Amino acid sequence: MRIETLQQFYDLMNTSRQIRERIVKLVLRNQDIAPTFIDKLYHAVDILENIPELNGRRILSTAGGKVIYLDITYEIEELKKDLYYLEHSEDEFYSYLEGFHAGFNREVMLGFDYLKDIRFRNFITDRDGTVNNYCGRYRTSVQSVYNALFLTRFAKRSVQKAVILTSAPLENGGLLNISIDPENIFIFAGSKGREYIDTDGTRGRFPIEEKKQQKLNILNNELSGLIKKKEYEIFSLIGSGLQFKFGQTTIARQDIYNSILKEESEDFLSTVTAVVHETDPKGKYFRIEDTGRDIEIVLTVDSGSASGILKDFDKGDGVQYLDRMLGLGLKTGPNLICGDTGSDVPMVAYSAGRTKSTWTAFVTEDRDLREHVRSICARLFFVRSPDALVTILNLLGKRGTM
Repeated sequence: MRIETLQQFYDLMNTSRQIRERIVKLVLRNQDIAPTFIDKLYHAVDILENIPELNGRRILSTAGGKVIYLDITYEIEELKKDLYYLEHSEDEFYSYLEGFHAGFNREVMLGFDYLKDIRFRNFITDRDGTVNNYCGRYRTSVQSVYNALFLTRFAKRSVQKAVILTSAPLENGGLLNISIDPENIFIFAGSKGREYIDTDGTRGRFPIEEKKQQKLNILNNELSGLIKKKEYEIFSLIGSGLQFKFGQTTIARQDIYNSILKEESEDFLSTVTAVVHETDPKGKYFRIEDTGRDIEIVLTVDSGSASGILKDFDKGDGVQYLDRMLGLGLKTGPNLICGDTGSDVPMVAYSAGRTKSTWTAFVTEDRDLREHVRSICARLFFVRSPDALVTILNLLGKRGTM
């Protein structure tokens, strides 16, 4: 099989997701993994590595015939990690990860020693960059087998409730479409916590005023039409793509590998901004945030203050909503909150405001961010990679069996 188009690439990664999901189920049931599953993962690696490349980037085409150059390091490396994990012992796998991350073993042991005596009531974590390595495209950032097993082990043995909370939507190219975590273990929360699915399948959504939702629907229809045009199709295929979150819409204008020419990216930002202003000329309903990679179009919410000032819905609001709806009992603690960017800090702030028994782990080398987190929560540690954090959690989950 030869991959030439983005759609074929997406299809292959979705197939790998299905295989990995089945492998996770077999491992958790202590059943043998069929050799054909391993062979299929090897085959996927072979196909990906044989996509033509130029200057380290793979050459693929869109449905409209536009050529795009992609870095697919994540997709290949995570498949190779899974294969190594499935064919070696966990101790050997830890040594393998050391080859990817300098100082890996030291970070893992320090983190484990720091948390080894605590049994957490709640574990609330961001996904990308925190417990999952970064990928250039959300749609192909399929969770790895080892990652799912490490997180599941921790969630089942070391916490009462485990929440994976992300800015991405739950479905339609969202969190549930790239996760292989087993059912009934995690509470999945999308759109910064505005929507969730509990471990028993119960779903909930943060209420949005009907008029605001109507405005968002109009905007989403306009953006859907925009990316159907050949000149804009590419922006739905890179990075975050076009994501219709609950209460927010995200559309990529660049990815982490700068696959789009700067002028083309900036022109698209201007085009999307114009569409938003046409839908909301007075700026009453939406606020636009440009991250340089994503254009975030956010429905404002009432701040709750007497002044009636509007604010963006952040992950702290999401955690508060989940705490109320799902009875997390954050005020009791102890709680472990994990993140990797400033957008995750409100989760820490909310938990720390409820109980001193709040612990946090951040995946970052940013000194300013480290100081910001430290000013909010005294019980914390830092690592430099999601692999280090999930390995710490795996070891915590193995307490009593080691």
